[in-house]
Amino acid sequence: MPRRKIVIAMMMHETNTFSPVPTPLASFGRMGAMQGPAAIAEATGTNTQLGGFLAVAQAMGAEFTVPMAASAHPSGLVQKAAYEQMCDAIVGEIAKGCDAAFLALHGAMVAEHLDDGEGELLRRIRRVAPGLPIAVGLDFHAQMTAAMIDNATVVTGYRTYPHIDMAHTAERAGRTLVRALDGEVEPKMVWGFRPMLTSSLVHTPSRQPMKDIMDMANAAEDSGQVLNASVFGGFPQADIPHLSCSAVIVCDKRTAEGEILLNRLLDMAWDRREAFLYRGAPLAEQVAGAKKLEGGPIILADHGDNTASGGTQDVMSVVEEAQKQGLEDVCAGPIWDPGAVARMIEAGIGATVSLDLGGKVDMPQLNLKGKPLKVSGTVKCITDGEFVVTGPMATGTRVRMGRTAVLDTGTMQIVVCEQRSEPFDLGVFTHCGIDPRRKKYVLIKSRQHFRAGFEPIARHIVMCDGDGVTSSDLKLFDYKNRRQPLYPFEPDLQLGRNEA
Repeated sequence: MPRRKIVIAMMMHETNTFSPVPTPLASFGRMGAMQGPAAIAEATGTNTQLGGFLAVAQAMGAEFTVPMAASAHPSGLVQKAAYEQMCDAIVGEIAKGCDAAFLALHGAMVAEHLDDGEGELLRRIRRVAPGLPIAVGLDFHAQMTAAMIDNATVVTGYRTYPHIDMAHTAERAGRTLVRALDGEVEPKMVWGFRPMLTSSLVHTPSRQPMKDIMDMANAAEDSGQVLNASVFGGFPQADIPHLSCSAVIVCDKRTAEGEILLNRLLDMAWDRREAFLYRGAPLAEQVAGAKKLEGGPIILADHGDNTASGGTQDVMSVVEEAQKQGLEDVCAGPIWDPGAVARMIEAGIGATVSLDLGGKVDMPQLNLKGKPLKVSGTVKCITDGEFVVTGPMATGTRVRMGRTAVLDTGTMQIVVCEQRSEPFDLGVFTHCGIDPRRKKYVLIKSRQHFRAGFEPIARHIVMCDGDGVTSSDLKLFDYKNRRQPLYPFEPDLQLGRNEA
């Protein structure tokens, strides 16, 4: 029997439509927008979707190609030229002929010219390969659409947030598709949504109110009741018509379990809709509360300027408040400021410098002006900003922050970098000589992913409502294209038959 040929591709971006950070093709460089052997070498053995799909293809003894491996940090709209180039590479390879496709996607890509990047990619693939079996892995924050379901064979999503099961998610999708190729099952997908927003700060599957819902989905899949079951919290910083909380069930055509399970999951989410909203507090109160805590490390999570949700990574409001209240023994960062990095490198290690740090980017969608913070200190360390992740999220991948420098102000060691990167692994500090486990305070720009690497070392975690385009205060965002009605914007919303 000839070896099956599989096309494996990655095209991932979580688009914050309120972010001022542009997304050209050059942004898709975490994996270097690679192709072929270089992409395979970079991803093999890593806890990523691409790594998971490669493992499935290798285990089945398939011949495979990787025409595109592109992943960018969350940011603003993907530029049309970038989207078209990535799509053309994937669709063009599939058009040459193959037995199946494994696609590592995100599910929340919005381009300049379309609001459903993944659905459009799948539509284009279907035009050149109408009957092709397609397995798709998605992020937990995917915004599900009919186009994704109608043009895929199997869809699975992350079960965790922080996302420590990226490879496993791809393996779940890939193995189901292999069973279909072998004639063991006939996958059928059912999906649905509830018109509600869930806050990223409270919808992690590891805690309530999402825990029971995800546990039910996992139990159904793991027991064999259905082939796959996935729940998607959605991504609230996207002004698009398909904003919602959704779920996808993959079942065998010979069973009727999918629709029943789907509605149980979504009805439970809807019944808990109020619990899925984040309620914050004034930043000054949050920092003051942290100052009263005993022991350390105390993690100060600046979730308003989170790179992995489209933040600029240069908003200084939380750093400024920490300095104002006299916090000492702090490590902070990374702060994105290429100019400051260049200044520190030019000055050299041991030099004393004064900087207008951060605040270089305006955020017009929120009517926020960039506000640099004047800081002075000693250049403590200079690195290339590269390290290999050893923690549970994206294990084995190489983080590239660009040239990086540490400014020691006396009370705070601030990591400053040339490339945006969310701190989900201790390596953001340890690679430049800072041990966060020995610090009283660790100030990082993150919403939930920090928990993968930093929660195990934390004595306390304090969520800090800093400024930025990833704020959890929905009142700050002017949604013009959202689904209507949508909870909580229409708080008295009653479901009609089509939603329930």
